[in-house]
Amino acid sequence: MTRLARFERRVVPYLDAAYNLARWLTRNDHDAEDVVQEAFARAFRYFDSLKDSDARAWLLAIVRNTGYTWLEKNRPADVIALEDSGLVGADAEVIGHAAPAESNPEVIVLQSAQRKLVNQALEDLPVAFREVLVMRELEDLSYKEIAHIAGVPIGTVMSRLARGREMLRKLLDKRMRKAS
Repeated sequence: MTRLARFERRVVPYLDAAYNLARWLTRNDHDAEDVVQEAFARAFRYFDSLKDSDARAWLLAIVRNTGYTWLEKNRPADVIALEDSGLVGADAEVIGHAAPAESNPEVIVLQSAQRKLVNQALEDLPVAFREVLVMRELEDLSYKEIAHIAGVPIGTVMSRLARGREMLRKLLDKRMRKAS
């Protein structure tokens, strides 16, 4: 089997996850496409280093690093230094994109509006909090996988998740008060 065929079999199935992470990092479809294209070029270049590890986590680490490089070059204000010294208390509700439980058009419209509200609030989070929430809640990665991808200790992942969820909850509360 050729190197390209092995790459296509092991890495390309995670294209959607790569795009999803890049989209949340850059907050723009076109920019996410650029990041994913560059990340896949890097992934192919270093494909031989993959060995038997998880191709999804390996690719998402490359996407994350490529995304941060892109942000530093194009939007340095989006990349902020983080202080993970303290945990924020209670976890907020889990973000999700579950299918509507009912086929009632009114329920579907309300759920769609809620999803839009959550997505907008998520985009307002600082990138470091947004990325761990996306990796955990939307990509369903473990704390260990996120720590490996982000290059931070598991405790930092847990701290960022707790703080990000709390920030997201506050943003949602604020948006809901403004809407009513």
